[in-house]
Amino acid sequence: MMLYKTYQSYCHRLQHDMYFLTSNSRLNEQVVDKIILQLNRVYPQILTNAEAEKFRNPKALLHTRLSDLIKHLQKKGDRHCQEFYRALQINAEQLYNDLPSRKILSPVFFLACFSVAAGFALFWYCCNSDTKVIGRARRILGFSPIIIGRHVRNICMLYLEDVSRN
Repeated sequence: MMLYKTYQSYCHRLQHDMYFLTSNSRLNEQVVDKIILQLNRVYPQILTNAEAEKFRNPKALLHTRLSDLIKHLQKKGDRHCQEFYRALQINAEQLYNDLPSRKILSPVFFLACFSVAAGFALFWYCCNSDTKVIGRARRILGFSPIIIGRHVRNICMLYLEDVSRN
């Protein structure tokens, strides 16, 4: 599950996924034919009969046909690439779920993970019973109104004063 994903055009996503899709044994000939037939029969404005026959030519290598199909769809635009993804999802759902463009985590996810780790580290640092650590923590928090909000800093300072008195 992705927590946050920035918008990418389907053409850009297809460019990103092209190597994954055309690598050996990802898609077999039957699945590629099903995708081509779906794009031709269900959406004839995406692939004409002549184009479908060209991409279903058994004399050409599967890798070449699939690469040519992807490049052809990218030239036609975002809607055509979107329909390719829809056909891929219907005919090869597991492969669709494993696409690299669906696995990208945004910087917001990493920032959230870092923030949680930093919060735990600060909590552990402040809760240590060593008084030298508390003095250092008070100095760090005293000079950090930019890093954390003033209200949070004041609460942390009050907590450190209570801990140092005990």
